[in-house]
Amino acid sequence: MTERKLIRVREVMKTHFDMVNGMATVAEALEQMKHVETKSLIVDKRQDDDEYGMVMLSDISRQVLALDRSPERVNIYEIMSKPVISIDPEMDIRYCARLFERFNISRAPVVDNRKIIGIVSHTDMVLRGMEKLQKRN
Repeated sequence: MTERKLIRVREVMKTHFDMVNGMATVAEALEQMKHVETKSLIVDKRQDDDEYGMVMLSDISRQVLALDRSPERVNIYEIMSKPVISIDPEMDIRYCARLFERFNISRAPVVDNRKIIGIVSHTDMVLRGMEKLQKRN
C-alpha cells in the first residue's frame, strides 16, 4: 500500500486578500482592491462576536452591474454573503475540495483562531496542490 501524500490548505492558500468594511460602497471597495488576482472581497467583522462576510466579483456583476445599479449607491452589506463557510488551515485539500463541492462554493476564507489568515479556491488546490504532489514524488 502506498503512503498517502497529505497536502494541507495552509500550503496552498493565498495569504494576500482584500478586506473591506460592510458599510463601504461597491465603488469604494473596488477602489481599495490591492491584489490584481482578487476575485472576492472579505467583509470584516463589525465586532469580535460578529462573523466574516464575502462578496465575489460575480455578486457585483449580477447584483449591481446587470441590474444597472449605481456602485456609488450600493453598500457591500447589501450584496454580501454572511456568514461564510470557513476552512481550517490544517484541513487536507481533498476534504476542502469535497466541502466546496457539497456547498457549491469556489473559494473560502481560511480562519485560524477566529482570524482570517488566507483564502483558498479550487484553483489554489488544483494548481498548487498538484505542483506540491509532483515535487514530493
